[in-house]
Amino acid sequence: MDGAGVSGAALAVGLAPHGPAGPPPPRLPLAFEPFLYLRPAHLALAPQPGPGFSAYLEDTAAARTLAQLHLNYNPATGLARSPAQAPFGAVQLAPGLGRAAGHQLLDAAEAELRRLGLTQLMMRGYPFAYDPAGAATLAEVLRQRGYRVALAEQNYHLDPARAYEAHLHPSERRRLHKCRRAGLFIEQEPAYLLPRAYEFIRACRQERGQALSLPLERVQALFKAFPREHFLFSVRQPDGEWAALTVAIQVSATVLYNFYPASPLRCNGLSPVVVLNEGLHAFARASRMRVLDLGTSTLDSGPNASLLRFKRHLGGVAGLRLSWEKGL
Repeated sequence: MDGAGVSGAALAVGLAPHGPAGPPPPRLPLAFEPFLYLRPAHLALAPQPGPGFSAYLEDTAAARTLAQLHLNYNPATGLARSPAQAPFGAVQLAPGLGRAAGHQLLDAAEAELRRLGLTQLMMRGYPFAYDPAGAATLAEVLRQRGYRVALAEQNYHLDPARAYEAHLHPSERRRLHKCRRAGLFIEQEPAYLLPRAYEFIRACRQERGQALSLPLERVQALFKAFPREHFLFSVRQPDGEWAALTVAIQVSATVLYNFYPASPLRCNGLSPVVVLNEGLHAFARASRMRVLDLGTSTLDSGPNASLLRFKRHLGGVAGLRLSWEKGL
């Protein structure tokens, strides 16, 4: 098997139907760290939108799982998706695994979907910055299999290894200095403040005509189930009032995602989100992470030009995030 260090004879694909609690875990230990959103325990927290199954590529000789794919499907529409309800899904491969392994996993998954009467498969991948080699391998496998790129998005991230302030656009550097002169400072908040923080973020988003994707109860469940992966960071004024807040999510040992950044309109003159990202950058750097994910900047009508510009001004590095589809 190219790049995998295992022979094809030692590999097998196990298909596991989802139960009421969602995807079952793999039978054999994973040979890689799964992204948070691809862990069965995380997927189980979301309402299950119909039946599904998980495909695990197993190295039986080494007793390990080399790749995974979680799928949900709707028999009435003939459509299968990965993910059903998560920021991304698709196939995650062990480091160094070659294209032949990806083909073997997808051969089995697509055959099962056809057996179930499904006619179309849609997958949304993780940002390339999370695992550049794995994302490139998967993209080539899907191209060879006739998948079409349904959506190509720009995803921006900060590199914690690079100095934050030195890579700011001059306008954002001036705003950072203005915030410092005003006495704004970063705080990591305790989780018990989550209901109050959620209301602050919701109100800020509402001022800007935006809505939150998750209800408070779902966010609380995530903090409770994965306390080491979810964080609250704030920017406070000298009087202690919040000037900005975010929920940050550790997607893996090397990736921190700035999930819910928000600041009220009254603070537009200061731009405290620049300080907020400085704090996240410092946290990611101290934790030896490689990526501070700033996310995509897409509206229903197309790219959000002002948000894209802001992320570039923060020193954001542009990368790809692809979604694919294929008729079965």
